[in-house]
Amino acid sequence: MRLSTKGRYAVTAMLDLALHAGKGPVTLADISANQGISLSYLEQLFAALRAKQLVRGVRGPGGGYYLGKPAAEISIANIICAVDEWVEFTRCGGRENCRDGQRCLTHHLWDQLSDQIFQFLSDISLQDLVERGEDEAFAAEGKRRAA
Repeated sequence: MRLSTKGRYAVTAMLDLALHAGKGPVTLADISANQGISLSYLEQLFAALRAKQLVRGVRGPGGGYYLGKPAAEISIANIICAVDEWVEFTRCGGRENCRDGQRCLTHHLWDQLSDQIFQFLSDISLQDLVERGEDEAFAAEGKRRAA
């Protein structure tokens, strides 16, 4: 499976916000610099994320973005779906007309794969990713001290 750039960048930008939660608003320019994502691309993504209330913006000097709800309540699937990037593995987009207007022999297999991936990404929150990052940083620090 290959996730589109749009979906990957949206998840990356949201994780950047989650990592800076409690430190004030984060500007798109900061996310752009931190993550190497073009500012104009981030503006497009954040328009979609704002529409789904996954982020909220603060205007003016010192403005920027916050998460729209706690990181534990935002799943990776929420983010990907907010930027209209769901990955569907059936060739027909779920319409069951894959082969000359009929369902192909493997339609059920690809449909189940799509469901499994959606469920997997629904079960992972931004908070889970923040905690995984903290665990990895802690393990790396322990290795440095042991050396």
